[in-house]
Order: sequence, then C-alpha cells, then structure tokens
Amino acid sequence: MLEKMGEFFDHRLNEYEEHQFNCIAYAKEFYLFTAHSLPRKVNARILDLGCGTGLELEPYYEWNPSAQITGIDLAPGMLQVLKNKFPDKKLNLIVGSYFDVPMGIKIFDAAVSVESLHHFTLEEKIFLYQKVKDALKPEGYFILTDFFALSNEEEWSCRKELERLKKMQGIKDEVLYHFDTPLTVLHEMNALRQAGFQKVELLNSWNATHTIKAIR
Repeated sequence: MLEKMGEFFDHRLNEYEEHQFNCIAYAKEFYLFTAHSLPRKVNARILDLGCGTGLELEPYYEWNPSAQITGIDLAPGMLQVLKNKFPDKKLNLIVGSYFDVPMGIKIFDAAVSVESLHHFTLEEKIFLYQKVKDALKPEGYFILTDFFALSNEEEWSCRKELERLKKMQGIKDEVLYHFDTPLTVLHEMNALRQAGFQKVELLNSWNATHTIKAIR
C-alpha cells in the first residue's frame, strides 16, 4: 500500500538511520563524499532538500561547523531528530514540500539533496531545479546524490507501476506518495540543464548511486 511521503518516513523513524547505512550499498561512502563536496567557507549557507535526520550534515558540520543550514522535509519527526542532534547549530528547519516552500533568490552558497529526489518526473524536476537555481548565489552550485534507473525501460516501468498502484488504491489527489520512480542519470542531468544550470557534471558513482554537481 502506498503511504504519504512524510508519514512513510516518520513511521520508520526508529530504524531509518540504521537502514540507510546498513541496507543501502556504499551509503557511508556517498554520504561522506557528498558532505565533502559542499562549501568550506565560513558561515556557508546551504539549502538541504529532503534533509531527513541530516546524515550528510553530520560529517559536513565536522568539516564546516559554522555552516548555516536550511532544511526542508515532509516528515516532522525526522526534523525533530535533526534539531535534537545539533542544538548548537544554525538550523532553519521547514516542514513542507520543497516544491511548495519558497526558497528565495540568490541566497544560498550551495544546495544539496541525498536519497530524496528519486520520486518525481522529469517535468516536476525541471520546475524544482529552476527554483533551486534561482535560490543559489551567482557562484553557487547544487550537489545531488541519489540512485538512478539503469535503463529507460526501468525508468518507464517504475512510473507505470506507481500509476497502477494509485489507480488500484483509488488515489486521485496530488499529495506526494512514497514510491521509487528514479530517472536515468542522463535524464536527470538533462533536467538540470533544462532548468538553466550552466554546467552539469558527474562527480562519482557507486553502482546505481551517483553524485551530480550542477553549477548555477
């Protein structure tokens, strides 16, 4: 049964971090790599999409303790855990959808998202990435670490299965439901380019998981 996105993660809050690190191949490596791909400048302003409990923020704060993080997530329980982890840090945590939450214009030195964006269509991502690009300072960049479909066929079949499940459950609203529908890396990079990012490059790969950097 499909669950609403925020409820899905809050229902699994107690085992979330253990699952991420122990059930997802190379998770410890790609969370650390992502953290080290973010700006080192003092008081760097970072936008974190789908921040969850901040698994990429733990190593990042060790590297840049003065960073100012704005985190957006649909799961209030996740955000409470994140707040409790770092009571002394500059955290602005927002419960909501990053599709809807205003991000501002030319505010952030970088944006980041890890294991959050593999639920959306190309068209939805282009809209979101335009918002992210506009929220970045002129020299800013976006670090995306996620898992991707290995073929066009896999991408298509995941989307069709979601449509089948929604029809079976009689779901007609526009609320976000948890189901993995990853794009291919090529389609993801194309979405970033269509959103207006000037340079999009693949930084690293761990089987189906990749880190992409998109420069404003």
